[in-house]
Amino acid sequence: MGSVKTSIRFFNDIPVRSVWDDDTAAWWLCATDIITVLVDTSNPRVYWATIKRRNPQLFANCKQLKLMASDGKRYNTDVINDEMFNSLMVILKSPKKEIFQKWITTVSSSIDEKSKIKAYDLFDSGAINDIDSGTIRGLQQIHSYLFGGLYDFAGKIREKNISKGGFTFANSMYLHDALKKIETMPESTVDEIIEKYVEMNIAHPFMEGNGRSTRIWLDLIFKNNLSKCVDWSKIDKKEYLIAMQKSPVNDSKIKKLIKSALTDRIDDREIFMKGIDYSYYYEEE
Repeated sequence: MGSVKTSIRFFNDIPVRSVWDDDTAAWWLCATDIITVLVDTSNPRVYWATIKRRNPQLFANCKQLKLMASDGKRYNTDVINDEMFNSLMVILKSPKKEIFQKWITTVSSSIDEKSKIKAYDLFDSGAINDIDSGTIRGLQQIHSYLFGGLYDFAGKIREKNISKGGFTFANSMYLHDALKKIETMPESTVDEIIEKYVEMNIAHPFMEGNGRSTRIWLDLIFKNNLSKCVDWSKIDKKEYLIAMQKSPVNDSKIKKLIKSALTDRIDDREIFMKGIDYSYYYEEE
């Protein structure tokens, strides 16, 4: 089951899982996740089962494919394709339906979604094994892989000043010198690696896509130096963002969060893929 391709998208912070089916060469959506998003019910599985029973012809081709549940195990789960999704939207009565339909349609064509697919491929292609660990070049390799063909500045160190949420990142005039210093920072302990990660976040070397690239970069440093990586699905989005905002003056919170999520499953595809899903989720407004 290690080759199963899955993806998690988040609609109003609610996970919507999908799984790739080789037989149909398409992504299939988790039916009960859609019910959870759109219907006020305490038992989405029963609600979905009722819909199937009342509309057997519409959902006769519904598949059961394995998806990861909240307990970390895979279970056979009802999934639906685009045609059945459209049929479900006709049946359901929900004030969020139109917004959700628009979201599910546009997310597939967004730059973030295209970049996320590239991030999945970074692992599946084996290209991640050729990336320099802990270096500026390695971070540029990751950024170029994720955003090549999507941004014309993919892999290029920025030449303009940028800020976010009132915080101004490293001045572009001194950025190259700052990056050289960060590159030489030690990586022998968990604390040292996180400190290097925090400094790279302060530098923010690219015009866009820094967080997504740097989290992969961080995992590679952990893997190559300590045989560890981060299970990002264990780190709450709000707590992570608050911790990173505070990290330039106090990195204790982000250290605590990352340490609590470290795992030795460094070659586990599921850990990497979940990490990508949550990493991209952190960037959603």
